[in-house]
Amino acid sequence: MNKFVDQNNQIDQDVAELFGQNLVTFFRSTLLRCRINPGLTLALFRILRDQKRGVRLRSALAKQGLTVPPLMIVSITNACNLNCKGCYARAIHAEEETVMSDSRLAELIGEANDLGVSIIMIAGGEPLLRPIFFDLARQYPHILFPVFTNGLLINPASISRFKKQRNLVPILSLEGHQMETDMRRGSGVYAMVQKKMDWLRKEGILFGTSLTLTRTNFDLITSVAFQKDLSKLGSQVSIFVDYVPVQPGTETYTLTPEQKGLESTWTKQLYAELPGVFVSLPGDESLYGGCLAGGRGFIHVNPSGRVEPCPFAPFSDTDLNKMSLREALDSSFLSIIRENAGKLGESAGGCTLWENREWVLEQLDKE
Repeated sequence: MNKFVDQNNQIDQDVAELFGQNLVTFFRSTLLRCRINPGLTLALFRILRDQKRGVRLRSALAKQGLTVPPLMIVSITNACNLNCKGCYARAIHAEEETVMSDSRLAELIGEANDLGVSIIMIAGGEPLLRPIFFDLARQYPHILFPVFTNGLLINPASISRFKKQRNLVPILSLEGHQMETDMRRGSGVYAMVQKKMDWLRKEGILFGTSLTLTRTNFDLITSVAFQKDLSKLGSQVSIFVDYVPVQPGTETYTLTPEQKGLESTWTKQLYAELPGVFVSLPGDESLYGGCLAGGRGFIHVNPSGRVEPCPFAPFSDTDLNKMSLREALDSSFLSIIRENAGKLGESAGGCTLWENREWVLEQLDKE
């Protein structure tokens, strides 16, 4: 039994190291491919340098049997100012759920820093409804904080803070052009997001765009022409996220097998023809021997403080209001997810854990 556990820990360590190396490559690519000013270049160099610190910390803890992911996604609120069709966050979590206190959230970021987490993605709901993340990011300038936002609440005050805190990178959500975006997000949203992008561009702030891939918008948003339009607006990072049918009746939004099979083709074309950085999530997880959730590559902390394998997999046996992040990462449930990563292959709907949720729930019932 101990030999089996040691072998799994070594595999987790190897995967985490490979994933961490790819994150370093991402930073280098951002420095080389993005149009950034000297101040931002210096900030990114510092973050890139400190990735080595994170690797050392995570490697030392792995030898002690603790798997620490390079990346942590923290959803800081359930509240949102939009009601998008097919929203996974609204479907999974109710707005009335009690969220972690500001003090516990601050402690959590400190614990993540001490464990060697290199990137903390801020999500929601709408994060700008709880702007505490500005204060948290200021305390840890060597950690990169991408902020996933619908962009509508960006104002002169938040622009000023983004400009001062270079380790914060706003990632604005679009679904395509005006028709596709307004159809899912609401009338007038596309025009307002364009305006906020223009503000960010004029202030020299590095920002990107989050694009949910569905079978209807796939051809549009993976095209060179569309990405060129985003580049003109100032977006320098495009993050493509496969749609996950968390809401019943939205299964027809998912990519077709043919579309999923084209990922390497269109990403290579974008890199060949355009500046900027292009990231596909979940991407080709076969490179890592299966699903990266559960700590092999990342974990998710929901607004109430429960540690989940993935934002699309609302299953947990831990509560950060009652334990440290280190204790939560050592959970038996997350260990089971990691041990079965190879069995959790490519899915039809973006998240293999959600697709296999009956099996996942069975593992929780064994606790």
